[in-house]
Amino acid sequence: MNYTVTELQNILNEAQAVAHDAAAKFFQEKLGGVDRWACGFAWVNIWGVKGNTKLGRAMKAAGFKKSYDGAWQIWNPSGLHCQNVDAKEAGAYAAAEVFKKYGFTAYAGSRLD
Repeated sequence: MNYTVTELQNILNEAQAVAHDAAAKFFQEKLGGVDRWACGFAWVNIWGVKGNTKLGRAMKAAGFKKSYDGAWQIWNPSGLHCQNVDAKEAGAYAAAEVFKKYGFTAYAGSRLD
């Protein structure tokens, strides 16, 4: 894979838009627009890209952050302002699919608060 900073920013923007749509849909359809039930956090981890490579440096410049476990991480990719973990998870899974579409090894993660 060889992406420029601009291309990576576009991929990140696409993933965040898709994540927001998925999380908002879940929030409205499953929760009836009411922030309730289990609260928690969700994110996407991207594996297999070292920070000292051309792609890794471009990812950093595009706004991706490294997590403590070595993955590139996007915290709450949906940007949805709620506490429900299921809605945030729906967004994280949708975002991971966008990254996979572009050839990345990406997984959604979550935890209860």
